[in-house]
Amino acid sequence: MSNSEIIEKLAAAIAEEIYIDIAKWHLYLNDAHLHIPLAEKFFALDHIDKVEMLKVLANTKIEIGGGKSEVSLSDLIPNPVQSKLLEILENFFDKL
Repeated sequence: MSNSEIIEKLAAAIAEEIYIDIAKWHLYLNDAHLHIPLAEKFFALDHIDKVEMLKVLANTKIEIGGGKSEVSLSDLIPNPVQSKLLEILENFFDKL
């Protein structure tokens, strides 16, 4: 399986389950077009654990208000959803 196929599968797994929460409104990462760039960042890691996942989320800045401001993805994804993301990542990379 090629790297691009692996990234596509990881992006699909992320897209189905992971969302940002704004005012109790859930925007799934595929709808926000964030699932593929995020999958690419995770795929580039040597290993995955909670610390590495949180670093990626913290360093992924999302423009809001038409670019007036930026917020890290870690601030937009609720903690239970971050836990689900870690589970998805661990399961995905265990199967590689």
